[in-house]
This record gives sequence, C-alpha cells and structure tokens, in this order.
Amino acid sequence: MAKRKSVYSCTECGGQSTQWQGQCPHCQAWNTLVESVAEAPALAHRYSALAAGGQLQCLDEVEAEALVRSPTGIAEFDRVLGGGLVDGAVVLIGGDPGIGKSTLLLQALSHISRDHAILYVSGEESARQIALRAKRLALDAGALHLLAEIRLESILSTLQQRQPRVAVIDSIQTLYSDALQSAPGSVAQVRECAAQLTRFAKQCGTAVILVGHVTKEGALAGPRVLEHIVDTVLYFEGDANSSFRLVRAFKNRFGAVNELGVFAMTEKGLREVSNPSALFLTHHESQVAGSCVLVTQEGSRPLLVEIQALVDEAHSPNPKRLSVGLEQNRLAMLLAVLHRHGGVACFDQDVFINAVGGVKITEPAADLAVLLAIVSSLRDRPLPEKLVVFGEVGLAGEVRPVQRGQERLKEAAKLGFERAVIPWANRPKQAIPGMEVIAVKRLEEALAHCRSGL
Repeated sequence: MAKRKSVYSCTECGGQSTQWQGQCPHCQAWNTLVESVAEAPALAHRYSALAAGGQLQCLDEVEAEALVRSPTGIAEFDRVLGGGLVDGAVVLIGGDPGIGKSTLLLQALSHISRDHAILYVSGEESARQIALRAKRLALDAGALHLLAEIRLESILSTLQQRQPRVAVIDSIQTLYSDALQSAPGSVAQVRECAAQLTRFAKQCGTAVILVGHVTKEGALAGPRVLEHIVDTVLYFEGDANSSFRLVRAFKNRFGAVNELGVFAMTEKGLREVSNPSALFLTHHESQVAGSCVLVTQEGSRPLLVEIQALVDEAHSPNPKRLSVGLEQNRLAMLLAVLHRHGGVACFDQDVFINAVGGVKITEPAADLAVLLAIVSSLRDRPLPEKLVVFGEVGLAGEVRPVQRGQERLKEAAKLGFERAVIPWANRPKQAIPGMEVIAVKRLEEALAHCRSGL
C-alpha cells in the first residue's frame, strides 16, 4: 500500500507547503500551517465560484434587476442581513458554542417555511433534538424539512431534488466530501464543501446559510478563504453572564457592513430588543462623576452608550491604563492630547475606561466622550445633566467631524437628551426641537463649555 503524502495547509489563505514552517510562504502569517493529507491535483482551486453561463458580456447588456428578498420574520435579523435573505446568497454565521445560532435560525426558518420550501441540514444534532428545541420554543415548524447528514454528496443530491428557497447547513465544519481523504473540519474539506454549496446556491437560486465554529480568539475556524467565498459574514457576540446577544455584519454584499442586531435570550428563544440604547445606559438616581453618554453609530443605527471613567491616584511607578470596550492604544494617545492641549495631566493617575453593556466601540467618534469622562472623574464633578457627546479628537487638539451627525442628534433628542457637544462641522443646518447643540472646533472649547459641571 502506497504511503499517503502529507502537506501543510495555511488556515488563513489555504496555501500549501511540503514541509512545516513557522511562517506561511504565501500570506506571511505566523503559526498557521497545519498538517493534512495531500489531495488529487484535479481538485485544486475548486473553491472559486463559477459565474452563471460563463459567456463574455458587455456591462451595458447585463440587465440589473432588483434584489428579491425573503423576510425572516425577525426585524433585527433582517436589519443585519440588509432587509432579508437574497435568493442565491450564501451567509456565514459564526459564534461561540451555545450562544444561540441554531435557536435564531430555527425561529427564522419557522416563519419562512409558511410560504417557502425550507431544508435544515444538521451535522451536529439529531432530528429528535431539533424537534425538542422547536417544541420548547413553541414554534410552528410543521413545514420545515430536516436532514441529519454530514456527507456532502448526499446533501447536494437532496438539495437538487427539493430545490428549497432557503437551506441551512449546521455546521460547515462537520461536512466531508468523498472526493477528499482528509477528516471533516480540515482546511481542504471546509474549503471544498463551502465551494460546492456556493456553486449550488448561485446556480439554483437557493439562499444557503452556513453555521461556522469559532476559535478561542473569536475568529471563524477554518481557512480565511471561506469568508471570501460567501456573500455575508455575521458574528454572534454575547457574554456568558448576560442574556443579551448581538449579531454584527462584518461583510455584506447586499447590505451595510457593521450593522448590528440586538436580542435578549429568554426561555422562549431569542427576543428582539426594540430600544437597544436602553441596554447601554445606566439610570443613576443622581448625576455621578466620570460618566458621559456617547452617541455611536453601528451600521445605519445610532446607539447611545454610557462611557464610564475612573481616575485614581497611582500606587506604583507605572500608572495603569485599562480600557474595556474601547481601543487600549487610543486611550494612551488621548491622555497625551488631554495633557498637551487641555492642560489636564494624568501621568501620576491610574485611568480605567469602560463602555457599559459590553458593547465594543471601534469608531474614533468616542474620543471626546472619553476625555470628558476622564476629566469629570479626575475632578470628581459630574457633567451637565442630559448631555450627549460625540467627536473625534486629533493629535493637534482639533475636534474632527464624524459620519451621520444628524441621525445621532435626532436619536439623542428622541430619548430625552437636551444638550449636545459635537464637532463644528457636524452642526445641524436646522434647529432640532428640544436640543441645545454646542459645536466646538477644539478640545479646549469642549472643556470650557462643560466647565459649569467640571
């Protein structure tokens, strides 16, 4: 019997090497090469999606039709998808085990199955387990078809026969193809199975949802090329100690990226949260020092998040700088700007920053709110009541504009806030009823306007 040859495949780019190396020779990533069985050459590069027809066309001759979407019956899920599932689209959704991926999909499929043919392929649970979950959630899923199978060829055969409107594969890491010798979950298997399912979706117009595992770092397991094949990549986020779940779009060819859907886990499944800003705001009996309300933008949705700061005298030669929910390196930069252009020194103070509710803020619009919260905690004086803040702070002390300033102000006014400190370039052309807008050009001006409280 001939000895099977081994190759080392990169989990980031899918490139192969005949021997293990610390760095991938293709994408230069470190410690990403894993051993697998060498496959037949005929299967190489099959992960690229095939264009329909394959004939040469002029762009003017292509008929651009409006996208046909299938609502899932869950408004927050539809928001993240861009309005619903698009025919022929491939959606990849990842998250920690037990966070609610299968529950959310089962709730959505029970609604879609009332009008369209649905197929749920489970490679991790039996049909009985899925039926018990549907019963516990009190779902009307009588028209939902189940298939407990992990062999790719059998799944594709069933899909060809049934031609469903929507198909769910739970999960892509459990599938295997007879054409490959490697084990399920390997780089080659995940790449080949995803490519075949994507090819079926594009040719037959079936919307395919792939459930993916995540690594301990929180990234989707498997080759990075998997995220390039699919049309939409969603991440399920949530804290094990909290009942709230966030679904965020990191890639979407049919909608906005960074769109956010908010859910609450209950005994009856995932429930939509109609007012997400209430999750990230703390209702204090009186104004407290070190608290500032920020209006951040998640996709097309403005969210109000409370930024809390605690500044205390350092008891070691190296003061601590800790940020939860915000970028750590940016905090050090903002403290330097505050010292140079605001005249407030924190070099002998421990500084702790927290975004309430476990939300992660990546946009620089939080800069001004973070600095005002730090000054408020340092001086132990609360900011003015019913105040919201947003704006990016540059190294020269200037307050730079942010996107969708009007939408942020309207959302704050709707929730009862009466005062806003914003960048000068974001000042509204028309007055917002019930809202006093203070537009500033530099950090010094923002500190001066809030001096009544500070």
